[in-house]
This record gives sequence, C-alpha cells and structure tokens, in this order.
Amino acid sequence: MVHTFTAIIQREDDLYVALCPELDIASQGESVQTAKENLREAIELFLEEADPEEVKSRFHSENYISTVEVAVG
Repeated sequence: MVHTFTAIIQREDDLYVALCPELDIASQGESVQTAKENLREAIELFLEEADPEEVKSRFHSENYISTVEVAVG
C-alpha cells in the first residue's frame, strides 16, 4: 500500500530540512533530493515501528500551506 505525504523542504544554512506535517516528522540532507529521501526513510521507519495509537494521534489529515501578507515598517 502506498500513501502520499507532504514534504516541506527549506534551506537552513548548509543543509535542507524536510518536514512531513501530517506526522510531524522531520529529516535533513545536503541537497533537496537527499533531504526528501531521508524524510521518506524516516516516515517509513516511523510507520513500521510506531504503535498504531501513536500514528493515529500524530496524523493530521488536513494541512494548509498558504502565504500571508504582512506590512513591515
């Protein structure tokens, strides 16, 4: 069975940090692709090893990614 999760990837200094907001799991890598691959591995390990109740308590089925305009100055 294959599930699709969101990967939000941001550069932080010399690394890229990848976040899966549905499960609140993060990983990192030296490139966008490596960060994404590491996140995939972290999610797989979590889903294999975590208690089903923990997976259920962490899972967020609705995520909204948007922009916000803020006046500065």
